[in-house]
Amino acid sequence: MQLKKAKLDLVLITPARNEAAFIEGTIKSVISQTLRPKRWVIVSDGSTDDTDAIAAKYAAKHSWIELVRRPEHKDRQFAAKVHSFNAGYAKVKHLQYDLIGNLDADITFEPSYFEFLVDQFARDNNLGVGGTPFMEDGELVYSHGYIDQNHVSGACQIFRKECFEQIGGYTPIKGGGIDWAAVTSARMMGWRTRTFTDKVFHHHRKMGTGSGSFLMSRFRHGSKDYYLGGHPLWQLMRGVFQMTRKPYVLGGAFLMLGYAHGFVCRVKRPLSKELINFHRSEQMERMAAIAGRIFKRAKRDDISNKNINTTAGEEK
Repeated sequence: MQLKKAKLDLVLITPARNEAAFIEGTIKSVISQTLRPKRWVIVSDGSTDDTDAIAAKYAAKHSWIELVRRPEHKDRQFAAKVHSFNAGYAKVKHLQYDLIGNLDADITFEPSYFEFLVDQFARDNNLGVGGTPFMEDGELVYSHGYIDQNHVSGACQIFRKECFEQIGGYTPIKGGGIDWAAVTSARMMGWRTRTFTDKVFHHHRKMGTGSGSFLMSRFRHGSKDYYLGGHPLWQLMRGVFQMTRKPYVLGGAFLMLGYAHGFVCRVKRPLSKELINFHRSEQMERMAAIAGRIFKRAKRDDISNKNINTTAGEEK
């Protein structure tokens, strides 16, 4: 395989904690890329399984891969991902690069994946954050064409260096939402953020199930939606939509219960009022756009039904 010369230089950082079951697949996907990163730092966040041994094996063969080990700890907090990422960031700060990526250790993708994403940044100087949709068990997790192509899923986020520095990097949030906060902050500061639907990656651990069942992960996501400042009307719409996906009804119900729990308990919100207001204004704009599409579709269907009834009456 002949590697292509990068239009923009990319560095990657992968926080990993006990990912022995998946990390080798991720490493093989990166190694097989037609456009490889300039440097890839894998940060083992106190792993107690074979994560370190697997990463070390490949780091010994490829000089552009580096393994960093952080001390062992018992809890699995989302904020720990930020501390691990920052440990990797310290290893690349001295390098000259254009793009920096946050890559989870439980995903895989096709060989042209990074070449495609880097090309999007080369075409658009205002693109601050880019990524793609992802699949779990052979199905797209989010319908980005219907919901929001401005959001970029946290399992693989590529930032323009200037954008990442302007937002101050990732902010530690104990309960999660660090990826969302970074992307939303980028838009608030005028950068374009985009999920490009031409490609996908495959996520091999169901989202949010690293420390519990799927339904409880839905509950936690609902609680997170509250403390990240989500609008109640948007959350209701999101819960109803999730009820139409597996596990039917229950997934959406637990999502709304988590939000309600945060509201009743008045959970403290860790974000600035400026970011929360920006977030809610975006949600209201999307709700209006979705309502407009539904209204137009209903109007077309109504006209179509009237035409069918008129034709049927004429035939009689």
